[in-house]
Amino acid sequence: MLDGKEIQELIITALEQRKNAYAPYSDFRVGAALLTDSGKVYTGCNIENSAYTPTNCAERTAFFKAVSEGARGFRAICITGGPGKKEPEEFCPPCGVCRQVMLEFCSPDFEIILAINGERYQVYTLDELAPMGFRL
Repeated sequence: MLDGKEIQELIITALEQRKNAYAPYSDFRVGAALLTDSGKVYTGCNIENSAYTPTNCAERTAFFKAVSEGARGFRAICITGGPGKKEPEEFCPPCGVCRQVMLEFCSPDFEIILAINGERYQVYTLDELAPMGFRL
């Protein structure tokens, strides 16, 4: 389990990543901070496309960056998102596709932090957000 300092650092990083989101169609900006077993943090933001299906979520951006650099062990991810550039007002859980990517690379106790800010956040395990998930 992450300690409070680790959680706060991931929240700050995810909130900062929202600023990099490319969301001209939905104006829904998402940031993610992915913590590896080695302590390295990979970041991601959502990147939209006018054809929609090429759009990539912040969570998958972070995972694909990490995996492309050889990372395979993951401890936690923080996700924050909402409309516009203002502070999020609601929690932003991962979509089903992102949950499936997490199931591919993470253990059932992988932690998912949904954050509005440093004071308002919730922590779930992957098993809680993806019960009966498909794994080989």
